[in-house]
Parts: sequence; C-alpha cells; structure tokens
Amino acid sequence: MESHELKFVLEELHFSALLPPELLERLAAESTVRQISAGEILFREGTVDDNFYIVHTGRLAIEMSIPGRGPVRILTVGPGDMVGWSALLGQGKMTAAAVAVEDSEVVVAPAKELRGLCAENPEFGFHLMKRMADALSRRLVATRLQLLDLFADTARTVPSGGSEGQR
Repeated sequence: MESHELKFVLEELHFSALLPPELLERLAAESTVRQISAGEILFREGTVDDNFYIVHTGRLAIEMSIPGRGPVRILTVGPGDMVGWSALLGQGKMTAAAVAVEDSEVVVAPAKELRGLCAENPEFGFHLMKRMADALSRRLVATRLQLLDLFADTARTVPSGGSEGQR
C-alpha cells in the first residue's frame, strides 16, 4: 500500500484519526501494512519486538501466560486499537502476546523511527503520546471493570453470615 493510501486508512482509525494531517503523512510514510491470518501470532510475550501496531481490520486477542493455566486472554482489540506500545516507549520486550482472532490487517510502524520523529518534532511526539495515553487509559478502565467482575463472581460464591474466625 502506498504512503498516500495508508494516510487515508490512518485517517479512519480511532487511534490516529485526530492526528494533524502533516503528522498523519509522517506516520504513513514510516508505516507498512501486514496481513495476519486467524490464529497467527503477531508477537509473543517476553520476546523483543520493535514495532508499534494499529489494527486496521479484524480482531487480535491480547494474552498473558499464567503459571499453571497457560495463555489467558485478557483483552480483545479491533480496528483503530493499538498494540505493541512497549516498543514505542523503547521497551521492546512484549508484556503480552497478540494473536489474530480472525483474519486481520495491521499498520506496522517501526518504533525506533517513531521515537526518532518524536525527538525531532516535539509536536509529533506530543500528539502520538497523547493518543497512546488515551488508548492506555481506556484499557486501564476496561481492566478495572474486568477485575470488578472477577471479584464480584468470587464474592457471590463466599457464604454470607459470618466468617470462620468467629466460630
């Protein structure tokens, strides 16, 4: 996909839609598009990956390995969501795995080049990091809601009417 075509794609995605046009052009110029088949692993937890990804089409499962349980899906992301944020911060070691739930397409931006653009152009850096902070904030809220559900399920299974310590 040509850079000018990729700019139009980025204009439609939640993560990048609010970037100023000249910054979208810079992001598009640094990026490529990658097809991922259902079941394919985009990156593995604990491995180094120096790419930042924005989901264009499809859905990706974000999974963490839990001792004694194996991979556990903690989140599913779709069009306009970003993954690989650790690489953008200069910490290329992935904190989770990303697996395609269905055939998907992602915009791939080399994190090293994006960090360079941020250093060279503070306005680009401000807008990019603002979008990332917004995305991470929404994920934090979603995670809190999942934890509330988890603890609510646990609380329902605990008998009421006193504790064992009162016997």
